[in-house]
Amino acid sequence: MGLQNVVSLCGIFVFLLVAWGLSSSRRTIQLRVVLWGLGLQFLLGIFVFLSPQGRAVFHSLNDLVYAFLGFAGTGASFVFGKLAKQEASGFILAFQVLPIVIFFAALMGLLYYSGVMQFIIRGFTWLFTRTMGISGAESLSVSSNIFVGIESAFIVRPYYNGMTRSELATVLAGCMATVASTVLGIYAFVLKDNFPSIAGHLISASLLTAPAVIVIAKLMIPETDHPETLGQVVHGEYDRPGHWVEAIYVNAMEGVKLAVGIAAMLIALIALLNAVNTGVGWKGGHLGIQKIKIKKALGFVFYPFVLLMGVSFEDAHKVATLLGMRVIATELPAYGALAKYLATEAISPRSGVIAAYALCGFAHIPAIAIFVGGIAAIAPKRATELGQLSMRALVMATLACMMTGAIAGLFYTGQKIVLTKKEAKEFKRKLSQKAKKAKKEKKARQKTQLKTNPRTQLKTNPRTQLKTNPRTQPKTNPRTLPKTSPRTQPKTNPRTLPKTSPRTQPKTSPRTLPKTKPVIRPR
Repeated sequence: MGLQNVVSLCGIFVFLLVAWGLSSSRRTIQLRVVLWGLGLQFLLGIFVFLSPQGRAVFHSLNDLVYAFLGFAGTGASFVFGKLAKQEASGFILAFQVLPIVIFFAALMGLLYYSGVMQFIIRGFTWLFTRTMGISGAESLSVSSNIFVGIESAFIVRPYYNGMTRSELATVLAGCMATVASTVLGIYAFVLKDNFPSIAGHLISASLLTAPAVIVIAKLMIPETDHPETLGQVVHGEYDRPGHWVEAIYVNAMEGVKLAVGIAAMLIALIALLNAVNTGVGWKGGHLGIQKIKIKKALGFVFYPFVLLMGVSFEDAHKVATLLGMRVIATELPAYGALAKYLATEAISPRSGVIAAYALCGFAHIPAIAIFVGGIAAIAPKRATELGQLSMRALVMATLACMMTGAIAGLFYTGQKIVLTKKEAKEFKRKLSQKAKKAKKEKKARQKTQLKTNPRTQLKTNPRTQLKTNPRTQPKTNPRTLPKTSPRTQPKTNPRTLPKTSPRTQPKTSPRTLPKTKPVIRPR
């Protein structure tokens, strides 16, 4: 363990101290939540970064996500043609990235229809409820947020009106601290060239952030009341479609809405950000400050926190700028900038890993409108309270994401995760060679199966054989057959037959016969 790992370890406790300093009741500290939350994070960090079995598991999940990305690309190329292929037309977000949202939305719909997601979410709900001693409603909400986005708000719909203020803050912060699986594929697609294992690490980042946000939320707004579902493992409310085709259709349509919403949000926010940057730069020019921008200003705010995560001094300002960009323009442009940094080797692999973990969350201003508006529509009685908690929930989510980045910095010890530009090209070349080799082997196997498999041999079907019809056979008239007369038969003359003489027969002598012993019978 190096000095930077020690800095990351210290940063974890500093983030906890910051959350406690912003607490609404500093005297109330739920030690069970804090200790179990840290313990779960440490165990998962060891499993992901240091355990060979854990690395194998998340490597398999990584390959699975990229296989699904390939399926999504096949569907997009069928509809959009060459525009959906990056090799043919360059990078086009609308035709290559946003269709991924539609595919993953349909996939999640199938998993919910089959009951797989309910089973997984119930397992995490049981884990958080039993270990940290929190209520079942907030455990269910945070667990579902690991896999879905705003849809998780409907799962705990029956419990909103009876939630305490602390529960409501935890639910809202949990929505902002994690990412949905529908957009996780987008980040994996953006970073796949220089960070081949990014999909597995994004999954582990979502899992790490879940206990982190519970800890931060309970430190900032501790529980002072008695929740209705305290210590209970509750079940969510799911609207199950009547048929699996309906599940695909309904969720694909929801994916279309989400993809269009992402595109609209990016257009509006990036345009407004440039407008604000222009105004700030113009005002800064009058004040004698040149080239000032909003994201750089927010970068100075995040700079000390980035150092506490274990990022080096050389890369700290770039990573801090990415976090500032995430706050105002969502995490998608931030991940795009991170991909450029990694491609040009502008930051070190360690800083890239920490940044990837710290950016994995909806901790930005647009999320406030999405989640507060969504939950307020379900529980209008809590709309005022949700508005009051919105900014504090954003701070909770941001601290939880940075805490996850510090966990990654603690357990990252130089493993070969991030690739340079040359290594990325070599990695692509090896992948293409491997795919070609597998294709050739598959063709060879198919040829051998055609030769040796008796099922593929041409079989003679008795039904297709030419049948002989007795009616069509020529009839034989017995009158036309030649007659055989006994007079015409050849006669045998006994005089012409060879004679056998007893003199020519071999004689048998009694001396030559085998002797037999007399049989003595008992009297």
